[in-house]
Amino acid sequence: MTQPAFRTHEVFNQSPPFRDIDLFIADRPLVEAVAANGGAAAEKELSDFGKHWGSAVMAERGRIANENTPKLRTFDSRGNRRDEVEFHPAYHELMAASAHAGVHNSTWTADGRPAGGASEVVRAAKFYVASQVETGHLCPITMTRAAVAALAAQPDLLARVMPVLSTRAYDPAFAPWWTKRGMTLGMGMTEKQGGTDVRSNMTRAERAADGYRITGHKWFMSAPMCDAFLVLAQAEEGLTCFLMPRFTPDGSINAIHFQRLKDKLGNRSNASSEVEFHGAWAERVGEEGKGIRTIIQMVQLTRQDCAIASAGLMRSGLAHALHHARHRSVFQKHLADQPLMQAVLSDMALHVEASVALVMRLCRAFDRTPDDAGEAAYMRLLTPAIKYWVCKSAPGFLYEAMECLGGNGYVEEGILARHYRESPVNAIWEGSGNVMCLDVLRALAREPDAAVAVLRQLTDESRGLPGAVEAAGFVGKAFRRPDGERVARVAVEKLALLAAAAALNAVAPRSAELFAGSRLAGNHGGMYGATEFPSDDIRRLMERALP
Repeated sequence: MTQPAFRTHEVFNQSPPFRDIDLFIADRPLVEAVAANGGAAAEKELSDFGKHWGSAVMAERGRIANENTPKLRTFDSRGNRRDEVEFHPAYHELMAASAHAGVHNSTWTADGRPAGGASEVVRAAKFYVASQVETGHLCPITMTRAAVAALAAQPDLLARVMPVLSTRAYDPAFAPWWTKRGMTLGMGMTEKQGGTDVRSNMTRAERAADGYRITGHKWFMSAPMCDAFLVLAQAEEGLTCFLMPRFTPDGSINAIHFQRLKDKLGNRSNASSEVEFHGAWAERVGEEGKGIRTIIQMVQLTRQDCAIASAGLMRSGLAHALHHARHRSVFQKHLADQPLMQAVLSDMALHVEASVALVMRLCRAFDRTPDDAGEAAYMRLLTPAIKYWVCKSAPGFLYEAMECLGGNGYVEEGILARHYRESPVNAIWEGSGNVMCLDVLRALAREPDAAVAVLRQLTDESRGLPGAVEAAGFVGKAFRRPDGERVARVAVEKLALLAAAAALNAVAPRSAELFAGSRLAGNHGGMYGATEFPSDDIRRLMERALP
């Protein structure tokens, strides 16, 4: 008897891959935020970047780089110490693509000065787009860019480094940096006993005829295949910043001994290490005893990138959720036409609109800081507040995006599981949530008049938005309380929400009204989709997010 044939592998009612898309032009809130903050002239450049990073080829490179994680090769075949980290070629291709686009150096001139114009905004748009495809490789990219700010404290050293660092070449060769076509820089501050409390660092630096010799350890040092690292160590005059290259001036391998690579939740394409220094050679950066003041110039920029990357991760989660919902049918309707799903997706779209408007406004402040005291105060006060809110928003947001895809969002074949694992690192790295709140309090204490001026500016820029005046009053009162640290989290979040409403008001006033009405004037529900928006606004938000 003939058995009936069953076609069990016919695939239907599934969304097509979200690939071969211009990740810049398809993101109207990003396009408008870049233009509003001075970057309109770069639209063609950014569209080319968006097409390249939105291609199926780049998506595959991101997947492969994360599935084939770095490996530490401590010794060569003859027992010689090497301390090399081996990466899959896909990782090197990602690094080369970012370097070619100047994501690691385009905010600096060839001699290490701020490039000016809208260079921070344009570069941030690229960083935001690249983070939607593969975030791990951006760790050395961001540290390389940020390290220039610290090296400026040692002009002679900066002048030697910039001819190599300022090129748009990526050179993965394990060789002295001065022999290479391009270079990357990492950093090592955290020690086992200290963590955030870097003043408790025990690593020692002793003067030598040709520089310093450093002995000690770092509990976290990233990324171990960089050509040199900014590290903190105790010198005669106190905690000091040093540049420690992989090779000593005579070309021999420096005494930087990697103990292991960290087995991390996410960020798996990127290597993070535990390391010991056995009299490693280094050069001083800045004055002895002024190490924190020197390296904080780098930290501000890395915190900026944490916020940009988290916003990019959320954008990717939203785009994949919207794309899926528009192709997946349930109960005789596409998911995107179901009222409950519309409520969720539009609320998520509004959150991303506000986040991208806010990070681009912050980048404009970085662009203008050298020439504008008001923008410099905005940057100092709001960088930690923005990092706090944007980065801590990402894990919950990405969980919601995964749920929009159901089981398909939870499996590793898709990108959202990787995004979800990636998302906590930006809130933890370069200062956790409590550290960001304390830094806002310190900025207020150091510059109370400037902080008042920034709060007044935010009030003016959000004038007419629901709840804005009340939010500004609450922030001002909270930070004047003698026990301000106890309420710092709620005050910093409210400050970030006010800044987001103000930034969004300059880009998309109707979206700013909805955001302020639901986040400042209203008590936004703990879940996305718990806020009721008019039907026209729901459709508009979803269309703006992804045509």
